Amino acid sequence: MWTAYWDSFVKVQLVVVHGLGVLNAIHAAFKVRQPRAAIGWALGLVTFPYFAIPLYWTFGRAKFIGYRCAMTDQSGPLHQAAEQAEVATAPYVVEAATGTLDRWRKLLTTLPVTRGNHVELLIDGEATFEAIFAAMDAARDYLLVQFFIIHDDTLGEKFRDRLIQRARAGVKIYFLYDEVGCHKLPRRWFDSLRESGVRVEGFKTTRGRGNRFQLNFRNHRKVVIADGREALTGGLNVGDEYMGHSDRFGPWRDTHVRVRGPAVQAAQLAFIEDWYWATDEVPSLSWIPTAADADQRVLVLATGPADEAELCSLAFIRAVNSAQTRLWISSPYFVPDSTVLTALQLAALRGVEVRVLLPQRIDHLLPMLSSFSYYESLALAGIEVWRYQTGFLHQKALLVDDRLAAVGSVNVDYRSFHLNFELVVMVTDPAFCAQTEAMMKEDFARADRVDLSEYRRRPWWFKTAVRLARLLSPVE
Repeated sequence: MWTAYWDSFVKVQLVVVHGLGVLNAIHAAFKVRQPRAAIGWALGLVTFPYFAIPLYWTFGRAKFIGYRCAMTDQSGPLHQAAEQAEVATAPYVVEAATGTLDRWRKLLTTLPVTRGNHVELLIDGEATFEAIFAAMDAARDYLLVQFFIIHDDTLGEKFRDRLIQRARAGVKIYFLYDEVGCHKLPRRWFDSLRESGVRVEGFKTTRGRGNRFQLNFRNHRKVVIADGREALTGGLNVGDEYMGHSDRFGPWRDTHVRVRGPAVQAAQLAFIEDWYWATDEVPSLSWIPTAADADQRVLVLATGPADEAELCSLAFIRAVNSAQTRLWISSPYFVPDSTVLTALQLAALRGVEVRVLLPQRIDHLLPMLSSFSYYESLALAGIEVWRYQTGFLHQKALLVDDRLAAVGSVNVDYRSFHLNFELVVMVTDPAFCAQTEAMMKEDFARADRVDLSEYRRRPWWFKTAVRLARLLSPVE
């Protein structure tokens, strides 16, 4: 009797689980953005539903449900703040339809391209945090602070103490962090900020219907904004390793930028979109821009899985396609999808000097191994791959000819292009491009060009690990 009941239970369970597998496979076919990923999920869900269903619920979604709805609510407070920003920055918006950034604005984003800006390169940790602390000290009304990773170490304590000091001086502070990136931070670190009056919130990537099981999204942005007048953003998080104080990594090569002018309002708008998602509140901020002495044209591009189109990859491909003589890319992780890889190959084949600068030292194993799998395809098109030798390279920078330079939080990988919330500052200014060129020339001087034959001589087990890493890289 019990055997009959058990057999019936097992049969029902098999029907239910395989039925769920089929339903989830249909969902993946319609909802997963990348065709290759959709096919992979669908096959796994139908063939191995017991294993694939939990993985799909955790890692499979590439669309951040709810965020876009909150952003497009025409009656909400966020829409009102966006209208204020649009009206205030209107005198500085570039209207010409011929500029590179202007075309990108119309194609990719509602945030304006503005003139009257000044963007300053901040090379490595000392220059970056000196500028960040100076901006925090100069703030009189409010500070908007957002980081992906913060460590409870010497720099983390200095950063926290500076926030507490400014809060006690009467500055309103809105502090947003990513729960995954900051999972090692002890509760006491946040409690000390809250006790001093700092508004502290996690980004809540699992908030909202359809997101509750997801662990694959990250808010990868790093931003400090002071009084709506100055914004600092780029590749650096808060930790001693970013200052070069790490036995494991040694010197840490990274880049941030300091932005002054109307473009700060665009960075501020990106922050309050994230803040509104996390809290259902919009802080009272200043939307009156102050023009800088320089007159640089700047686009602050905020991208993420809530975008209706693949804005991050579209912007990158547009930059690659616009290159005429030179395309230099610096990224700690290099796992491009097929469209990005094809764009890079075509650029090299039409005579553009394409250089990709990657780190020699290992930070995360999967993306590091994955990058080796692209050597053959890159070398066949004449693309140069360089490995930075002096410490660890974490810089995210792009230089196109002498016309466009970009610095931000975006890596050249699946995660940044499709799963992370990112922020990048794009500048069309000859002087800034010349400064970026000088900076990257020094980086290449500390790097060695990769010889494809070295990879070909690697043992079979290493090449097998490389291929497996490439398959697993989207969930790293």
